[in-house]
Amino acid sequence: MLAIQGLKCVYDTGSRGWAIELALKGEGEEAVRRFDVDGPEDAEMLIEAFDESTSSSFDPATGEIVFAYEYATLDDEDEDEDETDDEADEDEDAEVAEDDEDETAEDEDEKVKA
Repeated sequence: MLAIQGLKCVYDTGSRGWAIELALKGEGEEAVRRFDVDGPEDAEMLIEAFDESTSSSFDPATGEIVFAYEYATLDDEDEDEDETDDEADEDEDAEVAEDDEDETAEDEDEKVKA
């Protein structure tokens, strides 16, 4: 597998068709491979996939291009937000309880004075 360093969309005037060029780098090897695509939209799609990927490689034996992606799982983020919300709620509940105790103490002081 060779790491893909970059992609380029080209219009081949000889064959009058669109192509994508891969700049490849591997163990002491640098190469450029050209592949025909149906049009600039297909080339743009491949370039976007490359830009959004966290790693990409080309297998010269099979001609396969692999784009790898890392995604954050939404469940982990939701759990973190829930824990933060729960902690905030507990802090607010504690403050409300203290305020209630203060008000109760003030009410009792007023009753005693009366």
